[in-house]
Amino acid sequence: MNAKVVSCRCGAVELRITGEPIAQLYCHCDDCQAAHAAAYVPVAIYPAQAVEVVKGNPIPMAVNTLPRMRCAECGTHLFNDVVSHGLRNVNGYLLPKEEFKPQCHVQCQYAVLPVVDDLPHYKALPAAFGGSDEVVPW
Repeated sequence: MNAKVVSCRCGAVELRITGEPIAQLYCHCDDCQAAHAAAYVPVAIYPAQAVEVVKGNPIPMAVNTLPRMRCAECGTHLFNDVVSHGLRNVNGYLLPKEEFKPQCHVQCQYAVLPVVDDLPHYKALPAAFGGSDEVVPW
């Protein structure tokens, strides 16, 4: 299995990621908006055991629903765990640009602005993640 090491902006925290992501997407939920101060964010979803902290000590960041981990030095959001599904959602900004290949947009019901591209835009989540597959008509 291929492995890569990614880090926060200052390099104080490093993550070793093994294998390929389950999915890569853009999330428009209000938690992601608050955590990143952005309209939407890139997310790479991996099995939780595939993402390991190998340097530094991330600290929790309080946001509404999902506990998120960030670097104590530079504040970069690193990941959040979806414990009920055994997943670790990695901040897509940490990945090399050529490795982030989004498949869709999710939680578009919270979108600040429409994003017009060729990807599906799910109102909530696709069926593969327990959603309805309902899309928004952008």
